[in-house]
Amino acid sequence: MISDPEGRRGRLIVLEGLDGVGKTTQARLLAAHLRGQGLAVVLTKEPTEGLFGQEIRRLREHGRDHVSAVQEFALFLADRLEHVREVIGPGLTAGKIIIVDRYYYSSMAYQGARGLDPAVIAAHHAHWLPEPDLVLLLEAPPAVRQQRWLARGHPQDAFEQEEYLLKVAAIYDRLAAPGLCRVDARGGVAEVQDRILALVHGRLALAAEPNPRPGEDPR
Repeated sequence: MISDPEGRRGRLIVLEGLDGVGKTTQARLLAAHLRGQGLAVVLTKEPTEGLFGQEIRRLREHGRDHVSAVQEFALFLADRLEHVREVIGPGLTAGKIIIVDRYYYSSMAYQGARGLDPAVIAAHHAHWLPEPDLVLLLEAPPAVRQQRWLARGHPQDAFEQEEYLLKVAAIYDRLAAPGLCRVDARGGVAEVQDRILALVHGRLALAAEPNPRPGEDPR
């Protein structure tokens, strides 16, 4: 549990950015760091491992030419609804720190690059989606991203064509949201982690509750 003098829900931290910026690695490192501080952390991602998330991954593997931008967005929206209902919402209610690798900003950028209006995509999430306390948007030049992506043995799939990515990057460049911080993702993993930890601890008051006394329920 997270101690909060105002009695608020838990905290929601989102990592965003193009593939190759290192956000998945940094999300894992952030979760490990906060757990080491005695905090209750849930590390999760979008698309999820649910039925809708699996369908999205099949699109990545086999191509999406037969699926319209609207149909694709509908899959992401359904996956996100399930994600909030089953993971994010309950975790926040329980006072945990939820770290999400991608959130609805990815839909704004990636489906927006297919021709949908990012503002309309954002509006579809209004009033029901928990808003993050902190959004870490990792940024790196195309050459750095591509080198990292290929070094991990990943081919450029349907979501990773360079012309398309330029459109995605342009939307990320214009993105403005409460709690959004742009993070320079160049340099070594530890260097980027230090930048992220400085932002997390500088902007969020995080403190672990003391260990329960013998006989107390720790949940």
